[in-house]
Amino acid sequence: MNPLAPYPLIRADQSVLLVVDLQERLLPHIHEWQRLLGHVDWLVQVAQRLKVPVTVTEQYPKGIGHTHPQVAARLPTGSVGVKMHFSCVAGNCLPGLPGMERPQVVVCGIESHVCVLQTVLELAAAGKQVFVVEEAVGSRDPQHKALALARMRQHGITIVCREMVAFEWLHVAGSETFRDISKNFLR
Repeated sequence: MNPLAPYPLIRADQSVLLVVDLQERLLPHIHEWQRLLGHVDWLVQVAQRLKVPVTVTEQYPKGIGHTHPQVAARLPTGSVGVKMHFSCVAGNCLPGLPGMERPQVVVCGIESHVCVLQTVLELAAAGKQVFVVEEAVGSRDPQHKALALARMRQHGITIVCREMVAFEWLHVAGSETFRDISKNFLR
């Protein structure tokens, strides 16, 4: 049972950032992929500064490659799960990864209408409170992304932007942490 089910805000001490399949061979085929990569990298950096665990998955890395080097360089050892299923839940690659015991999951990655969609629907069915970062998910076809986000909403998945995530993780202004995030990420 999710202890935060009625809690509407994302909490840094209760959430994990899940980066789904941001892999080097598939990423260049995604609509506006450089922009998407920048948004995911931004989220990873903010999460790490706020001590929010970051977990990454890779779909069949032998064929699709590993996580894009820009993001992979920031990851600690033991934070990547490998899968063959499209859903990270069905692929059983999440147990034991950093932060996956937490009740809230902030999700970004590719492709919106396949691996991201299947993962978030199954995370929600498993009792997790799921937040999908709109500008940090993508598909090859922008219409597929739009359809995926609409379907997620129909199933109670909360769609957010990256600044919503950062400000909710921060929760309060005036601290040294807030000044650091504000100076380096919110300007």
